[in-house]
Amino acid sequence: MSGIIGKKVGMTSVYDANGKIIPCTVIEAGPCVVTQVRTIEIDGYEAIQLGYDDKKEKKTSKALRGHFEKANTTPKRMLAEFTRFEDRKKFGETVNVDVFAEGEYVDIVGISKGKGFQGVIKRHGFSGVGGATHGQHNRLRAPGSLGASSWPSRVFKGMRMAGQTGNKRVKVINLQVVKIIPEQNILVIKGSVPGSKGSYLTIERWK
Repeated sequence: MSGIIGKKVGMTSVYDANGKIIPCTVIEAGPCVVTQVRTIEIDGYEAIQLGYDDKKEKKTSKALRGHFEKANTTPKRMLAEFTRFEDRKKFGETVNVDVFAEGEYVDIVGISKGKGFQGVIKRHGFSGVGGATHGQHNRLRAPGSLGASSWPSRVFKGMRMAGQTGNKRVKVINLQVVKIIPEQNILVIKGSVPGSKGSYLTIERWK
């Protein structure tokens, strides 16, 4: 399962062969460096670890500095492991966007935008009170009854209520690669992906 680490640049739109406009996300993917190769004999499984985006050496721990020096590369901000990599990669080798091809499908993982503390309408899609009749006042965005009475005299775990929204790991599957610009390490993906501009993403070939 080939993959790469990237950074969300923003969104744009392109036209397909029929003249239909397609909303797309632009991702700066790579170049990534192979910073570790996992083997069954040593680690119990096969995988490669990729590093992306340079980081200042003074902001890197001594242990990680030694880790990156073994791969003969500068410290990286983002590390991710990819299992079942289709092409055998060597220690210190560079991975670019050419691991993908236009028209194929990928899975993308990122951290969604944090929305802070939100009510049930924005967080869970509640509709609130349909009409302000029969004496309803200031109930249009309220959650309503929570369902607990003399028994069980508590709120059940998992009840959909107001709270922290977003800022979670989200995986979007089966997104099509519309265009690849290898000179600028750019992937143009059909549709939206999680995260804000500048956030890190891991892109894997969809299976």
